[in-house]
Formats: sequence, C-alpha cells, structure tokens
Amino acid sequence: MKKVLIFTVSTGGGHNQAAKSLSFKFQSYGYNTIVVDILKLTNKVMEKLFAEGYEILSCNMPKVYRGLYNYSNKQNINGKLTKYIYRIFKRKIYKLICEENPDLIIGTHPFIVNVISNLKQRKRLFIPFISVVTDFKAHSSYFSKYVDAYITGSKYTNIGMINEGIPEERLYSYGIPIRQEFLSNDGSYGKRDYNGFTILLMGGSMGIKSIEDVLEGLVNCYNKLRIVVVCGNNKSLMDKLKSRYKYSPINKDIIIYGFTDNIPKLMDEADILISKPGGLTVSEAIVKRLPILIPYMLPGQEEDNAEFLLNSGIAMMVNDIDRIDNIIDDLVNKPEILEKMKLKMEEIAQHYSVDNIVKLGERLINKYRIIYCLKKAE
Repeated sequence: MKKVLIFTVSTGGGHNQAAKSLSFKFQSYGYNTIVVDILKLTNKVMEKLFAEGYEILSCNMPKVYRGLYNYSNKQNINGKLTKYIYRIFKRKIYKLICEENPDLIIGTHPFIVNVISNLKQRKRLFIPFISVVTDFKAHSSYFSKYVDAYITGSKYTNIGMINEGIPEERLYSYGIPIRQEFLSNDGSYGKRDYNGFTILLMGGSMGIKSIEDVLEGLVNCYNKLRIVVVCGNNKSLMDKLKSRYKYSPINKDIIIYGFTDNIPKLMDEADILISKPGGLTVSEAIVKRLPILIPYMLPGQEEDNAEFLLNSGIAMMVNDIDRIDNIIDDLVNKPEILEKMKLKMEEIAQHYSVDNIVKLGERLINKYRIIYCLKKAE
C-alpha cells in the first residue's frame, strides 16, 4: 500500500480542512495517509506562538499583520525567514519522514515548502512533493524549484505564479481541496423549506465580530428574508446574537448557529453568501455556485482573494456596512445579477477535481520510481 504524508499548519482552519479532504480522497483510492500538523512537532510555546499569534494579529492588529504579510512577501526577506523556519522544523520533520518513508509528500501550508525544499536541495530526500496553495494569490513563501507540482484554485493564481518564475507545467488549477460533501451534487439547490430569499452569513472558523454589524443592517432590509448566521467557534458572539434576536423581527426569519458541519446544505439553500473571503470558504461557494458579498476581510491573503473574486465577477464588495440593506434589496429585486455571477462560477468550478490531485500524485510517484531505477542501473 502506497503512503502519502500530508503536512498542515493550524493557522486558520483552511489548511487543516484541505489536508483532511486530501487524506479522505487518497484513502478512497487505497492509499495509506498520515496527516501531521507541524506545529505539534514543536514545543508548546512555539505552537502557541504561531497558532494564536496569527489569530491575534490578523483579527486585532490588522495593520500590523498586513505590514508583516507584505514585508515577508519580498523575495530577499522571505529567504531569511525560510532559513529560520527550516532551523525550527527540519530535524523533527526529517526524522518523521525517515520513519514513515512515504511515497509522496503534500503540504497545505507554505511553511512546509521551505523545509522540504531545503531537504531536497541538500539531497537528503528523493520523494515527490506537491504544494497546495490555499489562497487565490500565492505568497512568495510558496515559490521553490524543488516543488514538483502546485495545486491552485484558479488560472488567475497560475498567472501570478508564472510571472514570478514558476514553470507553467508545474501548475494545476484543480481547486483548493474541499470536503467531499460540497462536491456531491452539481451545485443545484437542494430541497428548500423556505421559498423566500435566503442569506447565509458567516465569518470563518473564528467567527469575526463584524457579523453583528452586518446582521443589524440586514434586519433593515425592506424585503422578506431568511438569514442563517454561522458564528463558528465564537461562542460569545453566538450567545449575544441569540439573546438579541430571540424573537425574529417582522418579515425576517433569523437562525443562528455556532460551529456546524452542515455548511454544504446551508449553501444549497442560500441565494447569497455574506462572508470574509477565506480560501476554503470561497472554493466551497464556487463549487456550490453561490454568489458572494464581502463586507469584511482579514488583511493579507484575504485581500488578495477579494481582488480575485471581484476581477472574476463572482463577488461584490460592501464598502459601507450601513448600506448593506440597500444592496440586498437591490439583489432581491434584480435576480439576473446573481444569475450572471453563478454562470461565471460555473466556468471556474468545472476544472475542480480532488480526484485529479490523486492521479497527479500517482504520476509523480511513478516518475520518481523510474528515475530511481535508471540511476540505480547506472
């Protein structure tokens, strides 16, 4: 049985979800898979620093995070960071790889690109390596000539990487890996128990607090609405909203969740998604042909994702949350706007395939085995 070692990092939920999706799909093809969060290989202090530091900076100090993100995106600065990250993780990761002896390595975070690339450069590894870019514009920390293949979310992502010197033949826009439940139908609506206009309001796994302001604006809409709110892991936000909207306002049906695994069905039943543009959330919406309205976003990569969405014509930006009621009322009264966005999502989604990622992995494994046999014959 062939073995796949999948590395992830717990900075936001997207990297882990992509790793789980890949693990499930490779297992369905008969592979043995191992998913490893590399932060778990460090001490508790470093784990807490990376995981919680990301959340604190991106949510509470956005200007600082944006500055660090843009600063680290410069190639010369990134090279220095690469060496630092390599020193932190190299020994334990190399030891794990030697113990598991995988046929294929996959990374869903740029941290692992740095480590694997250095090990391959030093000729300590001869194993194919796939890097999954979990946003729609690749940070320079993903770039390496030692990556055998990149999985991207769109041709837009590919163009940016080609401009940075990544060979086109290594880029595969098979889509950011998402849960199988999102891929189980053709994106058409499921059986709906509500015939009016339905809004799905989310704020990522961390449950961004701005949801409260958006919901307050939606309540002022003229049209009858069902508003489904998902607060993620933010229990205090969920409790606050449930208390405030214990009784739904006139002409509005408000349903509030905390963390839920039922997002595929909620997307099927929605007419529009209001959310921050995280890579996984965007990919899920594209597959479901669910147009996106962006009233808030985290700095750095989500700003890049928003640029992709707007340029592709599959999302709209809310520049003033106080006007969100006018925007929604306009969309309810002009359904053709959302229909055009759905058609453009269809064009992007037709290339998405987790199965193709497995087939790509198989080809790389066979390629490396042939090279190994030829070298051995010499």
